Amino acid sequence: MTRLLLRFAISMAILVTASFALIHLVPGDPVRAALGTTAPADLVEARRAALGLDRPPAEQFLRYARGLLSGDLGRSIGSDVPVSTIIAERLPATLRLSLLASGVTLVVAIPLGLTMAVLTYGGRRRAVELAFTGVTGVFAAIPEFLLAVGLVFAFAVWLKWLPVAGRAGPDSYVLPVLALALGPIAGLSRVVRVDALNVLDQDYMRTARAKRLPARLLYLRHALPNVLTSALTIAGMLLVGLIAGTVLVETVFAWPGLGSTIAQSIQQKDYPLVQGIVLVYGSAALLANLLVDTTLAALGRPGGLR
Repeated sequence: MTRLLLRFAISMAILVTASFALIHLVPGDPVRAALGTTAPADLVEARRAALGLDRPPAEQFLRYARGLLSGDLGRSIGSDVPVSTIIAERLPATLRLSLLASGVTLVVAIPLGLTMAVLTYGGRRRAVELAFTGVTGVFAAIPEFLLAVGLVFAFAVWLKWLPVAGRAGPDSYVLPVLALALGPIAGLSRVVRVDALNVLDQDYMRTARAKRLPARLLYLRHALPNVLTSALTIAGMLLVGLIAGTVLVETVFAWPGLGSTIAQSIQQKDYPLVQGIVLVYGSAALLANLLVDTTLAALGRPGGLR
């Protein structure tokens, strides 16, 4: 556990340094870009001074690090609103979307993969196996952005079953959650099926079948726990990708979260806001990895994600 926390702390330090370097590696003057080419020079210099961008990089970094310890992520160049305030307003929408998509992924993918393994064990139902691998292979290969556009066209524009964009009720969650979850469901269910086939071929499973145990005990008590460890490892990596996928999906659905906000702030060259949101996304990915690592360690497989 100590090793996991140490690795997390080192990763966070690297993330903070990288997010700070972001604003200095981008060519040009972000203040001038945000205020426009016609902004008076004294206004630009005043904004640079207010943001601390006129100070040496080392001093800026120390000021930035001290601010992080107190929850100060700086101020938006365009709106002069604290970045932490903007993130606090937009984070709940992204959090709900990510948690729903993650929950749907785990609830659907693990039972689906185990069921397909049971149905196709021993080379049975070859047609079912080919259909499953073909469909999941397609969905796993389609980027979230294209999947989101396809879902909008099919269910919002053509069939008119669901809203095109925005967050205006429970039905507005359906398409964004599907766009985020379908790819991870396809990838994870394939992994679970392969691992479950290996588990079903073990001697202890043959013994359990010879005892004519009920299917509920055979697959849920004996097979599922031995599949979960590797499934959680892959799920951790897929969920990290799911978090990153919210940027494009929120943009497609005009979702009022951090993903659409960072896309807009990049276009507006509002780099302090980009910097803060990148830090939030990176922290979320590291926390997801830490959670999976801790869970695997508790299950007796220390080390987790490599």
